[in-house]
Amino acid sequence: MKRLQCACGSQVFFESRDCVRCGARLGFDPATLSMQSLQPEGDGLYLGANGGYYRFCDNATQWDVCNWLRPAEVCPAEVRPAEAPPAEDSHPLCFGCQFNRVIPNLSLPGNIQRWWILEQGKKRLFYTLLSLGLPLVDGWRDPRNGLLLDFIEDGRSRDDYAETFVSTGFLGGVITINTLEADEVARVAAREQMNESYRTVLGHLRHESGHYYWSRLWRDSDLRADFAELFGDETMDYAGALARHYREGPSPEWRNYYISAYASAHPAEDWAETWGHYLHIEDALETAAAYGVTSEDINSLDINARIALWRDLSITLNELNRSVGRGDAYPFVINSFVESKLCFVEKAIRRLQTM
Repeated sequence: MKRLQCACGSQVFFESRDCVRCGARLGFDPATLSMQSLQPEGDGLYLGANGGYYRFCDNATQWDVCNWLRPAEVCPAEVRPAEAPPAEDSHPLCFGCQFNRVIPNLSLPGNIQRWWILEQGKKRLFYTLLSLGLPLVDGWRDPRNGLLLDFIEDGRSRDDYAETFVSTGFLGGVITINTLEADEVARVAAREQMNESYRTVLGHLRHESGHYYWSRLWRDSDLRADFAELFGDETMDYAGALARHYREGPSPEWRNYYISAYASAHPAEDWAETWGHYLHIEDALETAAAYGVTSEDINSLDINARIALWRDLSITLNELNRSVGRGDAYPFVINSFVESKLCFVEKAIRRLQTM
């Protein structure tokens, strides 16, 4: 994450909706990947610090679960230069919220707050994907290659999405996240039950986005051959492999070859876990550079140098966490096998950038 500031110079967070120093209304512009300090112009119209006109996403104005902006449909004549063109997109939702297919059942207590947490994770994922120049289109505009998201709670009763227990996953262009992943108590209970060292909403979303992007890459025979050499045969029985993983647990030697125990369950999960960690590393390194934690020019480093830098930084981060009585922020080890897989992810990203 790059460093974000209000027009007054005060540092703000990616999720900020108001500046605590000057009180200015803030909104994130996905088109420029920048935080805008906003001047109200009336009737829900805002003038950004960059001179552009915006409106808030409807999910911000109605539910306060989003801080992303959408371009204003038409600026009033009295404030619009004669040469100013109308905005291209008049959709009531921002770019990020247009990917939602199912939102949490808002009649249930606590679900608005859970939705806000889910949106934070999704928007951080999208920030990284857009920063990397990856193709990102919603499934409404492109049913063949697009992405949609379902945020569903256990026991939801709908004819088209009938569920009794919701499993987080990816299928047919849709990432599904169980709404309870946004409940800290439920998420920690699930993490302990599954003997995991790390479980977050953002981690889930990064992982599942890996499945989505592989669905766009698998037609590439050269990439599939390299994939098989590094990750194994992705056509092996998926359901059987996961059942065996949950029944017997991972191999005692999994740490020598995989980034996580779950990655050892099936080649497709190994890919998605590795992809998720690549995004994790890229975002964390950008944040470290933006805040002066490292003086390295991240953009000038190749993938191996970035991994080496992350190994050092993650140890520092873990020591800082331990110093304040918290667990490790990054409880993983990147060995030589995992490094080669991360290099493959970068190769796949380069291919995606040309799509």
